[in-house]
Amino acid sequence: MRRVIVRRSPVHGKGVFAMRPLEAGERVFEYKGEITTWRNAVRRHRREGVAGHTFLFGLSDGRVIDGSRSGNSARWLNHACTPNCETIEDRGRIFIHAIRPIVVGEELFIDYLLAIDETEDEEARAQYACACASARCRRSMLAASV
Repeated sequence: MRRVIVRRSPVHGKGVFAMRPLEAGERVFEYKGEITTWRNAVRRHRREGVAGHTFLFGLSDGRVIDGSRSGNSARWLNHACTPNCETIEDRGRIFIHAIRPIVVGEELFIDYLLAIDETEDEEARAQYACACASARCRRSMLAASV
């Protein structure tokens, strides 16, 4: 039986939803796509992408997975400040694991923890505003400043 399905999300655009109960710690799926350099991914996104919307997932070795190229349904995971899933990197691959039990029909979320090169000002905060509406929402998809 399939674990997840992509459909319209009440939070933002498309989302990923559980098709069966998922257990805490369960590996749900892998974030797939073309592995490339940040330089190539950013260049491609500027040419073909939509502002404020990417399928790029950074790896610890400095490369990036571009889910817009040969990606799977994991690219539709939405952000939440209190997510029910986490990402785990293993030898250059990203896997999505449930943090807690997830019921059938529940949307799956990860915390994007985005980092930006430019100064975090009002415009940047607006571009990366969070719509999760959780009680502990930090109002941004950007990683909390240290």
